Formats: sequence, structure tokens, C-alpha cells
Amino acid sequence: MSQIRQIGPRKERGAALLTVLLLVAVIAILAAHGIDRLAGATKLASNARELSQAKAYLIAAESIGMESAEQIVSASPGRTVNLGGWNGREQKFPVPGGIITATLADGGNCFNINSLVTQQQEILSARPEGLAQFSRLMIMLGILDGDAADIAESVGDWIDSDNIASPRGAEDQYYLQQDNPYRTANALIVDVSELRTIKGVTDDIFVRLAPWICALPTSDLSPININTLRPEQAILLAMMGKAPSDLIPARQFLGRRPELGYASLNDFWAQSYPASLGASPEVQSQAKLTTRWFRVDLAVEMQSALVEERALIDAARQPAQLVHRQRGDAF
Repeated sequence: MSQIRQIGPRKERGAALLTVLLLVAVIAILAAHGIDRLAGATKLASNARELSQAKAYLIAAESIGMESAEQIVSASPGRTVNLGGWNGREQKFPVPGGIITATLADGGNCFNINSLVTQQQEILSARPEGLAQFSRLMIMLGILDGDAADIAESVGDWIDSDNIASPRGAEDQYYLQQDNPYRTANALIVDVSELRTIKGVTDDIFVRLAPWICALPTSDLSPININTLRPEQAILLAMMGKAPSDLIPARQFLGRRPELGYASLNDFWAQSYPASLGASPEVQSQAKLTTRWFRVDLAVEMQSALVEERALIDAARQPAQLVHRQRGDAF
């Protein structure tokens, strides 16, 4: 009997020790989990602070961009030129905790997708010259003639006020038959990414178009500044001709432009290359000597945050005003 009584307590002591060890293990796991949670919360708080700081830097950079646009315009009121090489030049500015990268460019040297229509009060109607320029631009970018015509008319239908489809375009009836039905905007396009929803615009075609198109908050024909247009942007000059053409003469012409540009549109259109385009009076007035729209591409890089922005500035207003911004990686 005494031997049985001795075995029992030993087993109980072993069970108690095992229980204590299990409790210690559980507490250790909970403590480790708690420390991980605390570290994660601390990291999230730090990231949130850096993100907030990065956005504050973007707002400050926007202000600098607006001031720069004002200075460029006021320096030569009748003729905006690229003195100092500001147009498209990337600059970096160290700031506490990070760095700002900024690029200021002529925001009108692009194809204004909203020029596919004219606007009379609230009514938007197709503009033949805008449609023709868009088609020529696409063809010179290697897009097939038929696809270019389909896309041009489809985008025009997307913007215009009526619900009557063009011969090669698409209106509500087409989009309502899609797996996820939707309607046309019947309004000016706000951001070029909207084109992705339009008939015929594939991912490949959008990638080709994106560097050359913009969505200005006006239906005016693309306001190409002949004094700031760079040789590598020659396609925007060539699209103003009556037919798609070789870009080499356009590049060579822009490469020979006087340092101070042209003082008048008559001087410009009197040159042999522009004259060869056979531009109509409407297209000739499309060319500009000054810049109204400026584009600012911004990026703020912190230790654990990266924020990017593209902003559009209207320098015709006094003071210059920011009219559109887009943040993220969509551009």
C-alpha cells in the first residue's frame, strides 16, 4: 500500500510540471504575438506619418509648379519658349526624410481627346477635323487604318451629346450589351484612362496612345505650341497635315527652329515644311505661340512611402491655378 501511495504524488507532480510548462509556452507565444502586433502597429503608424508627409510635400510642389508656370509665361508674354531647358526636364529636390522629383512640361503639346467635339453651350457635337487628326495620329503610331477610324468615331460618340452612333462608332446600345453593361458619358473626358472603356481601345492600343494624348478641360483643337514642341514630338506637328506622313521632315524642321522660336504664326506657316502640310485656316489657328496649359509630374519618395502625381495647371488664370490632379500609378 505504501508503494502505491508514493507513485500517485509523483505522477501528480509530473502533471503539474507539464501544465506549468504548457502555460509558460502559451504565455511566451502570446507575448511574441503581442510584440509582433505592437511592432506592426508601430510600423503602420510610421508609414501613415510618412504618407501624410509625402502628400504635404506634393501640395508644396504643386505650388512651386504654379509659380514656375507663371514666371515662364510672364518672362515673355507673347511667346513661350524653352529657354533654360525647362520643358520636360526632370529635377530632384531633397527634403527632410525623402526626395521630390518634378518635371514641368508644356501641357498643351499633346492630342486633346476632347477636340473630337465642338461645344455650343451644353451641346457637344462631332468635329470632323478633330476626328481626322486623331485618325492620322493613330495611323502614324502604327495602328491599322480601319481600327483608327473605328476608335476615332467611337470616342467621338462617347463624348457627344446625342445617342446616334456614327457609322463606325458606338453608343449606348453597344455598351449595354456587354457582360457588365454601362452607358456612354455624353460629356468631355476628364482623364485619358477613360478610353479603356471605349469600343476598339485595346490595352496595346492604349499603351501606344497614352504618351501622346491628354484630356484638356476644353474642346478646342489641340493647342500645339510651335515654340516649345520638341523634335521627338514631331508626330503632333505631322498630324496637322491632310494625310499621315513621314516624321523625318517634321523632326528636322523642329531641330532647326530658332532659339527664340517664331514671333508670329505667319512666320511659322511661311516656312517650307509647315506650308507643305496644306493646313486649313482652322488648323493654322490651332498652332500657338504661347503656352496656356502646363503639366507637372511629381513623385515624393520617403523611406517607406512613394506617392506620384500628375497635375494640370492653367496659366491663363491669374494667379495660375491647378485644374486637375491624378495620384497613383495609373500613368
